[in-house]
Amino acid sequence: MKSKITALFLCGAFFLAGCAAGGISERSVMPTEVKAAEDSVTPEDTAALSPMPTPELKTLLGMIVEIGESSFVLKEKSSGETLSFLFGDGLDRAVTHSVHSAETAAAESLPSVRTIEAGDVVETLYFESAGERIAAQIELKEKAPDPPFNLYEDRAEEIMREMTVEEKVGQLFFVRCPETDAAETAAEYHPAGYILFDRDFKDKTKQEVRAAVDRYQQAADIGMLIGVDEEGGTVKRVGKYEQLCGETFLSPQELYAQGGTEAVLEDTARKSEILLELGINVNLAPVCDVSTSPDDFIYERTLGKDAVETAEYTAAVVEQMNKSSIGCTLKHFPGYGSNEDTHTGIAQDTRPYDEFAENDFLPFEAGIAQNAGSVLVCHNIVECMDGNRPASLSPEVHEVLRDDLGFSGVIMTDDLYMDAIRGEYGTGEAAVLAVQAGNDLVLSSQFEAQYDAVLEAVKNGTLTQERIDESVRRVLCWKLSLGIID
Repeated sequence: MKSKITALFLCGAFFLAGCAAGGISERSVMPTEVKAAEDSVTPEDTAALSPMPTPELKTLLGMIVEIGESSFVLKEKSSGETLSFLFGDGLDRAVTHSVHSAETAAAESLPSVRTIEAGDVVETLYFESAGERIAAQIELKEKAPDPPFNLYEDRAEEIMREMTVEEKVGQLFFVRCPETDAAETAAEYHPAGYILFDRDFKDKTKQEVRAAVDRYQQAADIGMLIGVDEEGGTVKRVGKYEQLCGETFLSPQELYAQGGTEAVLEDTARKSEILLELGINVNLAPVCDVSTSPDDFIYERTLGKDAVETAEYTAAVVEQMNKSSIGCTLKHFPGYGSNEDTHTGIAQDTRPYDEFAENDFLPFEAGIAQNAGSVLVCHNIVECMDGNRPASLSPEVHEVLRDDLGFSGVIMTDDLYMDAIRGEYGTGEAAVLAVQAGNDLVLSSQFEAQYDAVLEAVKNGTLTQERIDESVRRVLCWKLSLGIID
């Protein structure tokens, strides 16, 4: 008799606990109309599976990191240990990957099942025999949806085949809009996008701002990201000018105090509409940092609530921004905590990994689960991940974001012109290190020298063509998903 392995959807929206050091990260899920499992494994099945006289079933919660023809590898939640499992006797990949619709399952009294994939968080029922772990049942706990821009990879590849190496290097830079000759700079350096600041809005009408943005887009060979830091409260660009936005944008804390999540979402929708009208297609928000102390540097820019409430806020804001068709950026990974301002110097974060996993990661996980397009990495030195380099330049920190949190979208640095980076690494070296670390976009207020350094690093082999293509592909997919290019 073939034994059964089923991947079962569970109903309900919830946040799972954070992972231990080196463990997996678990994300929120939205309700799914499915039927709960009904005795997927019978005693007869278990007996057929086992060469042991009296097998003892065990359970384990973890993330599937690899699936083979007859086995899979799971990263255990609490310890972070990687374990191998054999599928039960007679079980083949087709059975493992059989799929029923929820309607069929309900009509035929079947459990609702679907393909199990790498990245699934599962509870595995298994027994051990002669040193081998043999799975008897796999129950799906959650699955983050695939980022929508992954659907655009084929088109991104077509675009990349026509690009020069100079154009590809340009697509790695998301830079401060030059004060003069911005259209000419867009044509010469091919930057992925411009970030607008106060000077780009002061004393200008909506029509003037939009006309300037349109000139940049027309000059660019590849449509540009046009971004802004419009957090509300203490950090706002458009929101400073009544002629552009009418009533100013309040901080998340002020909005939440006035009307809870509903007020936050109404503000997010209004803000997105105004920005899009001006030609701005990316808002570098929301702030996902967890802070409950007014003494923290980052406090006024945060929701000012604990990790769970901040995660709920983040998920709601990202969902609304996606509905409004404006790009969002989760910041400042892996979480600012109570550290000092890196605009003026290096900040050293000595907290243990568990604290990040159980608190700081939750809002980022929530945003990722809602298909946030990008994540911004801060300049703090986070000792539990990499005690030598700022997070923005650390391969280890980027591995945590990719592997532990499962993020496959665009990763960008904080501004490399900040003192925390510029004073320690210089201009060109910092940009090369940022790309080596795994960033897809380099943010900079002074980018020409950084562009030259990265281009030279590609030409001399310090940066491989494969590494550059990996990031350019993600950037193009993000642009395609936002309708910036087609």
